[in-house]
Formats: sequence, C-alpha cells, structure tokens
Amino acid sequence: QVQLVESGGGLVHTGGSLRLSCVASGFTFSIYGMGWIRQAPGKEREFVAAIDWTGSLIRYAGSVKGRFTISRDNAKNTVYLQMNSLKPEDTAVYYCARGSGMRVTDLGDFASWGQGTQVTVSS
Repeated sequence: QVQLVESGGGLVHTGGSLRLSCVASGFTFSIYGMGWIRQAPGKEREFVAAIDWTGSLIRYAGSVKGRFTISRDNAKNTVYLQMNSLKPEDTAVYYCARGSGMRVTDLGDFASWGQGTQVTVSS
C-alpha cells in the first residue's frame, strides 16, 4: 500500500523559507518519479515540481521556478521541496505525489498522493 507522509508546512512571512519533506513507503521508491502538487482554497490542484527516478530530470511550474528546489534521497525514501522567497500566492495545501512511472512531466502523470501539509504565507 502506497503511503506518502508530508511534513514541514507552517506559517511564514513573505520572503521566508520552508522545507517540505515526504517519506514514502509501500513501494520501491527508487524506481518512481516523485513530485509535489498544491491546492489553494477555491482552486484546482496545481503542478509544482517533479523529479525523475534518478534525480537528474527535474521540472518546475513557471510560478515557482528559481524559488523552489525539489530533491530526493533514495536511501531514505524521501523527497524534499525547498521553498525560498515565499509569496502569499504560494499559500496552499502541498501534497507529495508518486508518479505512475519513472518520470513525471505533468499533473496527469501522478498516481498517488499524501494527505498534504498546509503552507501559509502572510503578507
């Protein structure tokens, strides 16, 4: 059974930083693409970032490029999202997600996701 447990969310001021972590279990983490998606109140889920199984192919949404960094540690079954220069529009529930295969290119490639962690950026 796929389990994805996020942590690291919280309340920060504009310009602040947070690091989200996601510990995965129930599947062979090292052969799946992983990523993060988010959902703000009243809005649809949005692709944030994705990383392939090797960690060498990375994609970001245009709105976070240059501010967010996704990484993974296959030895720890963990994927991270370092978020810098946070803005109020980054406020959302952030979900860790597993791809349906080795690579993830967009929202439709995700097959499972966790319960989410709230990120709130105050102005």
